[in-house]
Amino acid sequence: MEIDEDNSPSTSAAIPDGDSMATNTPIPPIQPIVPPVIPPAVVPPMAPIPAIPPPAIVHPLASLPIRPPVLKPPIPQNGGVKTSDSDSDHEDEGQATAGEYEISEESKLVRERQEKAMQELLMKRRAAALAVPTNDMAVRTRLRRLGEPITLFGEREMERRDRLRMLMAKLDSEGQLEKLMKAHEEEEAAVSAKVEEIEEEIQYPFYTEGPNELLDARIDIAKYSLVKAAARLQHARRKREDPDEDMDAEIDWVLKQAENLALDCSVIGDDRPLSGCSFSYDGKFLATCSLSGVAKLWSMPKVSKHSIVKGHTERATDVTFSPVSSHLATASADRTAKLWNSDGLLLKAFEGHLDRLARIAFHPSGKYLGTTSFDKTWRLWDIDSGVELLLQEGHSRSVYGIAFHKDGSLAASCGLDALARVWDLRTGRSILALEGHVKPVLGVSFSPNGYHLATGGEDNTCRIWDLRKKKSLYIIPAHSNLISQVKFEPQEGYYLVTASYDMTAKVWSGRDFKPVKSLQGHEAKVTGLDIREDGCIATVSHDRTIKLWTAGKTDMDLD
Repeated sequence: MEIDEDNSPSTSAAIPDGDSMATNTPIPPIQPIVPPVIPPAVVPPMAPIPAIPPPAIVHPLASLPIRPPVLKPPIPQNGGVKTSDSDSDHEDEGQATAGEYEISEESKLVRERQEKAMQELLMKRRAAALAVPTNDMAVRTRLRRLGEPITLFGEREMERRDRLRMLMAKLDSEGQLEKLMKAHEEEEAAVSAKVEEIEEEIQYPFYTEGPNELLDARIDIAKYSLVKAAARLQHARRKREDPDEDMDAEIDWVLKQAENLALDCSVIGDDRPLSGCSFSYDGKFLATCSLSGVAKLWSMPKVSKHSIVKGHTERATDVTFSPVSSHLATASADRTAKLWNSDGLLLKAFEGHLDRLARIAFHPSGKYLGTTSFDKTWRLWDIDSGVELLLQEGHSRSVYGIAFHKDGSLAASCGLDALARVWDLRTGRSILALEGHVKPVLGVSFSPNGYHLATGGEDNTCRIWDLRKKKSLYIIPAHSNLISQVKFEPQEGYYLVTASYDMTAKVWSGRDFKPVKSLQGHEAKVTGLDIREDGCIATVSHDRTIKLWTAGKTDMDLD
C-alpha cells in the first residue's frame, strides 16, 4: 500500500502528458493553478511602474532653467504673478542674494549724484587752493603745455581761466600735475640752458617794452610822488603830534556841516540826460556832459552858462577838469578823448581805444590823462604831446572807473569783471587786486589820507579798502540800486559821497563810515557827482538837471 501510494503520484504525473488528461476530471482544475505560476506575463508589466519616479526626478531638474529668469523679475516686477509661483522655490536664493538687490535703481542714482556732487565740491576746493595765472596769454600757454586746447568756441578769458583751474585740480587729484609740470620744467630748463644771455625766464608777471616817453614819464612821476608823499606824511605827523590839533573835533565839525547840506539850486543842464560833472581846480567853473555829446561850462556860483564844447560824434560819457589849469577833458562813445580850454577850443585829441570810453581822470600833476574803455584796457596819455604812454591790460572785461592817488604814485581801476586793481605808475605793476564785489564795479576813489580806497558797483554796496592791510574794512549797504560814482571829500577825506541809480546821493562819515546825510531831489538816476574844496557838492542826473548842495551856517567855527 505504501509502495502504491508512492508510485501513484509518479504515474499520475506521467499520465497527464497522455490520455488520462481527458478522462480524469479533477486534474483540469490543477492546470489553472499552473498558469498563474507563469511570472513573465504579469511581473514584467509591473516592473515599469517604478520607472514613473524618474519623471518626478526630472521635474525638479527641469525647473532649474526657470531660476535665471526669476533673478530679473524681482527688480522691475516686485510682487508680480510669477513671484507667487516661485516664492517657495527661490526663498533661499532670495535670502542669499538680498544684499545685491536691496538697493533700488533710484537709490543708486541718488547715491551716484551725491558722490558726484561731493567729488565736484572737493575738486572746487582743491582748485581754489591752486595758483592760476591771471594773464590770458599765460593761461593759454599753460593750457598748451598741459595738452589742452588753448581756447574753445565762444570762451571768454575768465571762463578759460576757470577751465585751467579745474583741469589743474583734476590732475592734482590724480597725482599727475606735479609730474607733468616737472616734465615741462625740465624741458624749459633744457631749452633755457642753451640760451646764454637769458638768466631767468619769467612768464608772469610779464612785461612789454615801452617807449622812451613812458620811461621819462615814470621817472617824472616818481620824483613828483616822493615829494608829495613826504609832504603828506609830514602833515599827518604834525596833526597827530601837535597838542593844539584836535582831530575828533575837526571831524565832528566837518560832519556837522555835511549834515546841514541842503539843495541850493537846480538848473536844467541839457536836452538829453547828463552823464558827468566836474569842478575846476579854483571852483570858478562847473563842467557837465550829456548823452547829446555836448559838454558845457557853467560859471559859479550862479550856475550861468559860460561856454559850450562840441566835437564828439557820439554821446559824452565823462568830463573832468585839470587839477592845475582851466583845461578840461571829455570822453565819448566815439572812442576818443579830447582836451579843451575853458572857451571850448579843442587842444588835443587822444585816439587809440578800440571801443567806447567810460571814465577819465587827470593825474595830480596835471601832465597825464587816464582813460578807461570797454576794450578791456585803460591808457595813460601825455597831455602836452598827445602821445599814448601806456596801454594797460589786466581786466578780463570792460574797464569802467579810474582814479589817481593824491601823491601821484598809484592808480586804481575798476571794471565789469567785479574787480578793482591798484597799479604802481612808477613800475607799471599791478600791486593789489581787490576782490569782494559780486557785480561790476563802476566807481573808485582814493582818500586824501593816502591809505583808504572806496569802490562802488552794481551790487548796491560801497566797500572801503585799507591799502596797508590789503583787505576790505567796511562794506556799506549804501543804496537800493547800483552805485554810479563814489568820491572822497578832497581836503582830508573826512566824508565820502556816493551817487546811485536810486535817484539819491548819500554822505558817509570818513571815520566810521556811518550815514550822515541823504541828498534827495533828483527824479531819475544820479549818474555823476563832484565835491568842491569848500564842501559844495554837485550832482547830475538823467532828469537833465544840475543840483548844487551846500551847507548852511553852523555855530562852530574852525580856527
